[in-house]
Amino acid sequence: MDANIYQHFRSDERPFIDMVQDWIEQVNMQYAPVLTEFLDPRQAFILETLVRQETELSFRFFGGYEAAERRRCLIFPDYYEPTQEDFEIELFNVHYPKKFTVLSHGKILGSLIGTGIKREFLGDIISDGENWQVFVAKEISHYIQLQVTKIGNVKVRLEEQSYVDILTPKDGWTEENTTVSSLRLDNVIASIFNISRQRAKQLIETGKVKVNWTPTQRPDFVLDLLDIVSIRGFGRLQIQGLEGTTKKGKARLNLGVLRK
Repeated sequence: MDANIYQHFRSDERPFIDMVQDWIEQVNMQYAPVLTEFLDPRQAFILETLVRQETELSFRFFGGYEAAERRRCLIFPDYYEPTQEDFEIELFNVHYPKKFTVLSHGKILGSLIGTGIKREFLGDIISDGENWQVFVAKEISHYIQLQVTKIGNVKVRLEEQSYVDILTPKDGWTEENTTVSSLRLDNVIASIFNISRQRAKQLIETGKVKVNWTPTQRPDFVLDLLDIVSIRGFGRLQIQGLEGTTKKGKARLNLGVLRK
């Protein structure tokens, strides 16, 4: 791999770049497919960028359904024909007493992570407003069924579900276009959610903001293409397009925004 590839990405993304390179080398050496764990959109972008440099390799993403946010990737020799089964993803329904409690994405994810499962083994968590489903890597499906018996103080049961019964997610994402003076995390949050820069900085420094599912307390963190930002109490945003700059030097952004 060209060492200069690092300059196109953030310094903290180097370990992931090295991991992708190891996967590529493994496919080239063994001439057999390699399946990744679940990747967030930014990681998928990096992987695609690197694999496209390998003329004899192909790749395909799948997260259990067409609009999946978190997806596994199969990297394979160009002769190989992948199937859905190659992605080794299981779907579970979350059975819980609906009359007595309300679940949320955060509660479910927290309970799953609390069992010791790494985030990389978990795909999307989806809901139609009442029912909940979660996509998981097949290799931990048995473990998760045994370990997840409560979400908070509520007893639950995870039941394996066929792909034909996937819920239609109830989603409030909207597409927005805007301009910002910079791609600093605090600036983008303040601009999109119409709060002061100081308020945005406070949210970040008190641990209420995640970038690509990882907590960050750096207001000066510079966002990039396909980053997803979660702001507790406000919602989420994704940088879906960088559309150049205005005459005054402001960045034009295409965004997906989910407001609470």
